[in-house]
Amino acid sequence: MEYRYVGGSGLRVSPICMGTMSFGTWSDKSESFRILDTAFDKGINFFDTAELYPVPPSAELAGLSEQIFSQWIKTKSRDAVLVATKVAGAASGWFVPPIRHGYTAIDRHHVETAVEGSLRRLGVDYIDLYQVHWPDTVVPIDESMEALDRLVESGKVRYLGTSNDTAYGLTKANTIADYEGWARFQSIQNNFSLLHRRFMDELANVCQQEQVSLLPYSPLGGGVLSGKYNLGEMPANSRFADYRQSGESRQRAMADRFLNADTLESTARYLEIAKTAGLAPVTLATAWSMRHDFVASTIIGARTAEQLEDSLAALDVTLDDDVLRQCDAVHAQILYPMG
Repeated sequence: MEYRYVGGSGLRVSPICMGTMSFGTWSDKSESFRILDTAFDKGINFFDTAELYPVPPSAELAGLSEQIFSQWIKTKSRDAVLVATKVAGAASGWFVPPIRHGYTAIDRHHVETAVEGSLRRLGVDYIDLYQVHWPDTVVPIDESMEALDRLVESGKVRYLGTSNDTAYGLTKANTIADYEGWARFQSIQNNFSLLHRRFMDELANVCQQEQVSLLPYSPLGGGVLSGKYNLGEMPANSRFADYRQSGESRQRAMADRFLNADTLESTARYLEIAKTAGLAPVTLATAWSMRHDFVASTIIGARTAEQLEDSLAALDVTLDDDVLRQCDAVHAQILYPMG
């Protein structure tokens, strides 16, 4: 397996990262362990979680994914596993987190409170990659970066990353960090898939020029690219079936964004491309995400260990030029199906 460096850091990661956001809701402890063991046995050394997980977020369950992961990591050598987690973003943004009474911010108090909580739940002495889950549009970025730098200086965190950020936000944060001599963001974790190529508009160039790596999430478009939503009926026990029935407007809006006429039509065409190429649709989508030079590791998720088979198969797949041209043609015909 080709291991890749994250940005300009010393983190050398597998090209697939195992996400844990289902641990504690859609996947119980036993199934979570099966998922982790399956990924680890395949050579995956990079695992992503968050203080807010599992999803859907709730005050009662926040932090449970970290706790489940902590019990599994005790069975491994700490140096064999790279741990990434996240501080919840600011309550001033698109979502008010159900933790710390909904008063979250990327300031010194909340950053230090969050990292101490994650270290305790994870049962580790340090975190390999500590990420901002989404930006704070109120607290000055220099205050945020100084607070994060203190974690690196203290040895509690090795490297920093951001998530759900813009080209401007990433560039400004790292420019300030460089000027002040603080730790900079080595990675950005954003939505990126065959159905959502917005990252390539501006951020891909920033990453290439500034030595920052993308850690794409939702490479399957929330599961849409598997084709299970193209069968005519809403699949039972699926993510967007749950979200469509949710009492939260945010979850219903997310379901509508991922699941609409354009995403379904695009997916139907990608399913044909995969069939002709002799690939499972999930393998095609995962391999497409992994192939970009600005991507260090593609974050996958699963409710069961069996669901990992087609995603992990992408480790042994290189998409040929003809398949890539066909995928680009779908995007050209149905631009930005997720908006």
